[in-house]
Amino acid sequence: MGDEQRLSPAEQIARAREEFENATDFTIAVEEEFALLDPESLDLTNRFEEVQAAAADTALAEHLVGELIASEVEIRTGRQETFADVPAVMAERRSQLQSLVEPMGILLGATGTHPWADWKKQRIIDTPHYRRNDELLRYVVWRNNTFGLHVHVAIRGADRALAVMSAMRNFLPEILALSASSPFVEGVNSGLHTVRTQIFTRFFPRCGVPDAFASWAEYERFVRFLYETGSITEHTQIWWSVRPHLAFPTVEIRIADGQPDLGEAQALAAFAASLVARVARAYDQGEPIEPLPHRLIEENFWRAIRYGLPGELLDFDRGEPIPARQRLEELIGWVFPVAEEIGAAPYLAVPEQNATERQLERLEDGAALEEIYAEQVQATERIGG
Repeated sequence: MGDEQRLSPAEQIARAREEFENATDFTIAVEEEFALLDPESLDLTNRFEEVQAAAADTALAEHLVGELIASEVEIRTGRQETFADVPAVMAERRSQLQSLVEPMGILLGATGTHPWADWKKQRIIDTPHYRRNDELLRYVVWRNNTFGLHVHVAIRGADRALAVMSAMRNFLPEILALSASSPFVEGVNSGLHTVRTQIFTRFFPRCGVPDAFASWAEYERFVRFLYETGSITEHTQIWWSVRPHLAFPTVEIRIADGQPDLGEAQALAAFAASLVARVARAYDQGEPIEPLPHRLIEENFWRAIRYGLPGELLDFDRGEPIPARQRLEELIGWVFPVAEEIGAAPYLAVPEQNATERQLERLEDGAALEEIYAEQVQATERIGG
């Protein structure tokens, strides 16, 4: 990060393009965000700095970072050469984090939102990056007490990376529906399957579904324009749900809710990585996926937010809605050969119920939010799957 901060925006963009041109296809990294919780109340607790200090002399130190609020922590797999290596590392990072925080009297939550925590009681961590975002965004950043899972997939070739990113826009609703884990916020049932998505993508600027870009040159012109007009001061202030990352030669999928269950987190990462690889293969075979118009993706985006995995998504080839589960199973069939190639195939699965469905079923059975969330925290503790 230090080298990046010393580079001018033009130098950063030029270096990013060079790194994309020389990237190794389909190396993978996964990032998971967790809530830091008081073990008695299960409320958010502002203790990130203590967690970071405790990690300083451990194997986890280089893989643990802050993420906006002091009641949140992010762990990273780091670059893995193939997806086959990713699931074990995800399990290891979770285990390392739990071993770190347990003696400190901290529990971990991994649903996309905390069901009742008061955002006004959360503190922004004191780093230059987050101080800048605090000054820039104010209420928007204060309100963003959310927890997600991000997947980075390296793509060789700058123009190819932009083609993959533009096509991956089409599949954001499917990834979101699969990942939904956040029906509750501010002590109420939101009526949505992923209220996290509304809080984050609808509040932040330059967020949600981006436009499609025809080439790296077109994308670079836009990024330069943002810098030159003072719209951004860091490239990470482009918060799109899928983006080319300027610090790593990856297409980053940022749409998913956090996952309490490790097995479902691994399956979600496998699905996202396989989609990226399959889209890249289609491009290589001269049959690139045509980016859908923004207005059509937004229709499915809303369906995923509101109705999630039990709902329907629009099939634009058929011209009609189909069950979201059917759509996901069809996509798994489409990506399966490439998933086998990158080592993701054994992890591809659509659960009988995802985290939101389980929580809503418990609510219907009469369970209180506190009881439901405690069950999600217990699920996060189960590293064995």
